[in-house]
Amino acid sequence: VWPLVSKLFNIVLPDLAVFGAKDFQQAAIVQRMVRDLNFPVRIIVAPTKREPDGLAMSSRNAYLSLTERHQGTVLWQAICEARRVVRAATGAVKAKALRRRLMELIERQPAARVDYLEFFDPATLRPVEQVQPGSHMALAVFIGRTRLIDNATIR
Repeated sequence: VWPLVSKLFNIVLPDLAVFGAKDFQQAAIVQRMVRDLNFPVRIIVAPTKREPDGLAMSSRNAYLSLTERHQGTVLWQAICEARRVVRAATGAVKAKALRRRLMELIERQPAARVDYLEFFDPATLRPVEQVQPGSHMALAVFIGRTRLIDNATIR
């Protein structure tokens, strides 16, 4: 992603660029590239917009049937469950155990198939073995044939 964005920034010479938090990793890489290459561009990461039931807004949602659309809310439910578990813990939570628990939650939905579910350090994007407040969670789940993504800070 960064070579294309770098070329675009060099051609257009923008003062400002906005990226969505829905693709957290992409936004983090662009922020790092701007800092490392001294681009005179201010990067804004816009928050993820959600439907009232928590599903992240996306053009991909249009590909979901009504039943799949309902099942798609499991991504947000998994994020909320991860936050609940971490808040209730007396210390850090093992990422492996929490991942397993969330995958079971997600895969209770008949149309759901987990592509990935990761916990990572938001500054380095490196996976963490212990999940604690401030860790970040990202997941991609196929609901039927449609691949949905979401992410959030664990707080």
